[in-house]
Amino acid sequence: MKTLNQIALGFVTMLILSTAAQGNGFTPTGSLGTARYDHTATLLTNGNVLVVGGWGGRDLSSAELYNPATGTWSFTGSLPGGGRRGFAATLLPSGKVLIAGGFFGSNGYTGDTSEADLYDPATGTWTPTGNLNLDYNGGPLTLLLNGKVLFGAGSPPELYNPATGTWSNTGNLPGGAVCDTTTLLPNGKVLGVGGNTDYFGDTINSAELYDPANGTWASTGSLANPRETYTATLLPNGKVLVAGGFTPYTYYAYNYYDPLASAELYDPAAGTWTNTGSLGTARYGHTATLLPNGKVLVVGGWGTNSSVSEELNTFASAELYDPASGSWSPAGSLSVARSGHTATLLANGQVLVAGGVDTNYIFGSASAELSDPKLSLLNSILNPIKLGDGSVQFAFSNASGLTYHVLASPDMAVPLNTWSNLGPATEAPPGSGQFQFTDHQATNHPQRFYRVTSP
Repeated sequence: MKTLNQIALGFVTMLILSTAAQGNGFTPTGSLGTARYDHTATLLTNGNVLVVGGWGGRDLSSAELYNPATGTWSFTGSLPGGGRRGFAATLLPSGKVLIAGGFFGSNGYTGDTSEADLYDPATGTWTPTGNLNLDYNGGPLTLLLNGKVLFGAGSPPELYNPATGTWSNTGNLPGGAVCDTTTLLPNGKVLGVGGNTDYFGDTINSAELYDPANGTWASTGSLANPRETYTATLLPNGKVLVAGGFTPYTYYAYNYYDPLASAELYDPAAGTWTNTGSLGTARYGHTATLLPNGKVLVVGGWGTNSSVSEELNTFASAELYDPASGSWSPAGSLSVARSGHTATLLANGQVLVAGGVDTNYIFGSASAELSDPKLSLLNSILNPIKLGDGSVQFAFSNASGLTYHVLASPDMAVPLNTWSNLGPATEAPPGSGQFQFTDHQATNHPQRFYRVTSP
């Protein structure tokens, strides 16, 4: 349970004790044992983070575990097939981690691969599982509600069955469509959003819906801007935020990348896309992480520091998207500018940012940092008042779609597990992101502290 902001109310005074600050950015934590980028990072059921492969002057086969309790990394079992990057990873219901596809550049072999492997946290070892039907470098993996895994970049896309350890083809995407990202929606369908048709192809703006019930895809609206290397994030209200990326273009026979600041929202209920607030900095190769308070943290990436310069730079800046207002705000800066990194939401609500490319464009970075805990706080409690009957009423705004509970205690310093759960706040009107709570028992308590929490 994520503890958030709190107020204290007595017979005479009403005092706001803490509010949701923007946060001061990021603080360094233990460094990786090996510098790397283009790796994967997966939160395990025990709260540790598994980082695998990537590039560090060569394709890497090593894997490491981050322990949030100690802030340290330790090596675990290496990939059985040798160095590898550009693959996808997902956590299975069994607690094991599946990786599939990617690019091999070791053991005498160079090129895309169809290999898939399973990591077992109980033993710290990897075992090969069934191979994809074709070789792929890149492509998203999405765990479906039925326990199977969709590899959305295939031609055709493929399904992994953990029970049998095998892959099978599923429905073809409509003519020239591709899926740079796939996002599981609350209704069990998967939103696939386009990118580049092939390595030398055009960037497309199509979007498709995959229905696991019949294994078919159907077109669903189009992005306003074709984009590649963007991020797609499912919001608590069921909409999908697509942010940043780039659109390639050719000028005098040279290829350039035009970073995008624009962002769009997909509404599954209407099957349509609408523009939302633009990022403060146009960027691609960044990460986007949904925080416990329903906001989205975007970190790092590539871009240009000037509208008249084509020189690309890595960014240390971070931004926070608020679905309630549809706007972005600064969220501090990384200690090290980076792109091609990973960002993983930890159980404590902080985000672990690891590896990536900083000022060394070949070997990557071994550094890691943690986001300021304040970035995950709810918005401030607003307008606490006493009603005529002695009840206490207050309001707050936050992302629609989550359930927020109110806890109370006569002593702010006691452990959280001793606080009384007074019940959920009411969102009025539904979908507005505006919440209200009334404590009808407040008259029995000379002093009471309140916390708002999100499970």
